[in-house]
Amino acid sequence: MRLKIRHTTHYNYESAPSFLVQRLHLHPSEFETQKTVSWAITAPGIENAVRYVDGFGNIVYLTTAAVAAEQVTISAEGEVETTDAAGIVRGLQANIPEAVFLRRTTPTTAGPQLMQFAGTFNSRMAPLERAHAIMNEVHARIAYETGTSDAHTTAAEAFSEGRGVCQDHAHVMIAVARTLGIPARYVTGYLVTGVGASSTAAHAWAELLVPELGWIGFDAANGQCPTEHYARVASGIDAAAVTPVRGSRRGGSGSERMTVEVSVEIAQQ
Repeated sequence: MRLKIRHTTHYNYESAPSFLVQRLHLHPSEFETQKTVSWAITAPGIENAVRYVDGFGNIVYLTTAAVAAEQVTISAEGEVETTDAAGIVRGLQANIPEAVFLRRTTPTTAGPQLMQFAGTFNSRMAPLERAHAIMNEVHARIAYETGTSDAHTTAAEAFSEGRGVCQDHAHVMIAVARTLGIPARYVTGYLVTGVGASSTAAHAWAELLVPELGWIGFDAANGQCPTEHYARVASGIDAAAVTPVRGSRRGGSGSERMTVEVSVEIAQQ
C-alpha cells in the first residue's frame, strides 16, 4: 500500500529568536516491508543539515539556522510504500544492545499498580502469546480519551487514571514488558484508518522483542499489530527520545506556542 503523508509543525514566538538548533525525527524508517518512495523536509537550515542514521536505526536531521521571524514552520511530506508483515520489523539497520530496551525511564517506570498488573501475565505462556495478551489487556484497561493526559504523563499515572492517548498506551505496554524482562521500545509514526480515510494526528505504539521472530509492533491503543496502514518513523526508549521536533533557541523572549497538522491518506496508484 502507498501512503501519502504530510506533517507540519508551526512555532509562534512572542518575540523572534535569533538562532535555532533542532533535531528532527521526521523521516520514515527503511526496512524490508517499508520503503520511502519520495520524501522532503522543509525547515530553517535544512539545506545544510547534518543527516545521519543513529544507533536505533532512525534517520535524523540536525539543523542550525539564523532566524528573525516570529513564526517558524517545519514540514515533512511524501509517499511511503508499506507491506503487511503482522507487525514484524526486519531489516532495520540498528545496533543498540537489546539490554538498553530494558532500561526504565521516568515515563516507563512501573508503580505498584503496574507491577501488580504485570504479575498477572503467566511466564509459562509462549512469548508471542504473552505479548498479545499484554497488548489486549492494556487496550481494555485504558480508554482512549484525548485531552486527559499530556506529554509528561507517565505510564503509572495513565494506568491509574484508566485513560489516555496512544503515547500513554505505548508507555504502559513498555513498562509492563520491561518489568517482565522483555525488551521494548517506543515507536512514532502514522496511521490511516482505511480506504478513502485520512488521519489528523501522528501515532505511537510499542515494539517488543520476541524470541525467534525479532521485533514486533503492538498498537495497544487500537488493539492490533501494525499493518500496511501504518508508516513507521522512529523508535527509542520512550516518547521523549523520539520527539518529531526538538531543539533550543537563542534570543527571543516570552512564550512559545506550537501547533501540529498531520494528514495521512492512501495515495492514488
